[in-house]
Amino acid sequence: MSRFAHVVQRALLLPALCAAACTGSLFHSKAAPPTIYLLSAGQASPRDALRPTGAPAAGRPAPGAPAAEIPVDLAVLKPKARAGLESDRIAVLYPDRRLDYFADARWSGPLGEVLQDLAVEKFHSPVHLRTVSGDASVFASAYWLEIEITDFQAEYTSAAAAPTVRVSLRARLGRSADRHLVGQFVATAQKPAAENRLGSIVDAFANAADASLTEIAAQAGEELARVSEAR
Repeated sequence: MSRFAHVVQRALLLPALCAAACTGSLFHSKAAPPTIYLLSAGQASPRDALRPTGAPAAGRPAPGAPAAEIPVDLAVLKPKARAGLESDRIAVLYPDRRLDYFADARWSGPLGEVLQDLAVEKFHSPVHLRTVSGDASVFASAYWLEIEITDFQAEYTSAAAAPTVRVSLRARLGRSADRHLVGQFVATAQKPAAENRLGSIVDAFANAADASLTEIAAQAGEELARVSEAR
């Protein structure tokens, strides 16, 4: 084989080796995929927890009795998250007010979508509206609820202690026919994590989100029951 042929073979072989190396780095990455965390709504109500045993809430059935359906159709709009909270990343706030995110951890979707699903669950039970759904049916529903997420982060006061999760929500309830504002509500919950571990911190997120949404649903449900009775 001529010296020229060796040169040609090398020239052809080098691009092939580079392509193989590039392909290996792209499709065989050793980076671990992020852990996905799912939040689900609980059934406990902070108001019921603070009420003496046997004392029903005003305008609500006694414990054990089925809740009456409120004949109202509600569309829960996709919540708007404050800047820095709008992604699927799990936010953490450090003592120097630096906002960051836990590494290799994600919510099951963008925060607005996750909170929208939880809010729909909350209005199904224990509020018991006639129908409640996402914003796809806003024009078919008599009322709409818009939620703004102002806090949804784990907050550290020191590097050694476990963080406290803060969830703050603002909500507006309106009538679809004329966009008339029926009510405005605010709810904030703070839940300390049992340990400085991501699993415990996510549990605190779930508890704080559940408490805040329960409060919003309770306030909005009472207002919807009032306007329904007035019709």
